[in-house]
This record gives sequence, structure tokens and C-alpha cells, in this order.
Amino acid sequence: MRPTPRHRWAWWLLAYVSLGLGVVGAFLPVMPTTVFVLIAAWAAARGSERLHRRLHAHARFGPAIRDWEAHGAVSRRAKWMATTMMLVSAIVLVAVMALSGGHRWWMIALPIGCMVAVGAWLWRRPEPPPAGASVKAD
Repeated sequence: MRPTPRHRWAWWLLAYVSLGLGVVGAFLPVMPTTVFVLIAAWAAARGSERLHRRLHAHARFGPAIRDWEAHGAVSRRAKWMATTMMLVSAIVLVAVMALSGGHRWWMIALPIGCMVAVGAWLWRRPEPPPAGASVKAD
């Protein structure tokens, strides 16, 4: 799908905003990094070929982007990292809410429920094939 030049700027903007959020997420435990980098790669494919090539070539994020685009796959290490960070975020949320008091139960249950749903979805994603393995076409 090639966007019209008229809409290309919107994809470009989404790509760079997502990449910026991914960079912020690398330093904040409550914000994801990989999700925003994947969104940036997806949008860049439609709005900035140069950024898309740079993301594919990136030493850290390139393999995850290529695995996702080729197979919809997430590495086991990435699954464990995401699950650990969601657990840490849930613990911090419960601790902060307990210390501040006066909050309703759903204010804790809703974000934790979202994290559980994301975790379940994430662990159902396939893992990338081993490097050098041949992959059968569907």
C-alpha cells in the first residue's frame, strides 16, 4: 500500500512521534518501547522510506522489527522483558494507590486487567524462527 503524497506527511509524523515515545519508553518503566518502535516502523513504511530503512538496520530494534513484519513474531526474551515490566508497573501502581488511599478498586483493576490481556496476547504470538532456518510459505 503506497499512500498518496497528500497523506504521506501524516504517516511521517506518526512514525516520528511513535519513535519519540519509544525512546521515552526506554527510560520509563511504565511506558513500552518496542510497541512504539513497531508502530514507527509500520508508519515509516508508508511515510518515510529512509526512516524505515534506518529502523530495519538498527542494531537493537532491527531484528524485532523484521521478525514482526515477516512472521508476526516476538522473541522469548522480549516477551519476558515485557511481562517483567508489566509486573513491576502493576506492583508500583498497587503500592502508590495503597499509599495515597481513597481510590476505587476499579482504578487498580482496570490497568492491571489491561496488562493481563496484553500479556496473554503477547505470549500467544509465535517466536521467530532460528537464524538461518528455512521458513515454509503458507
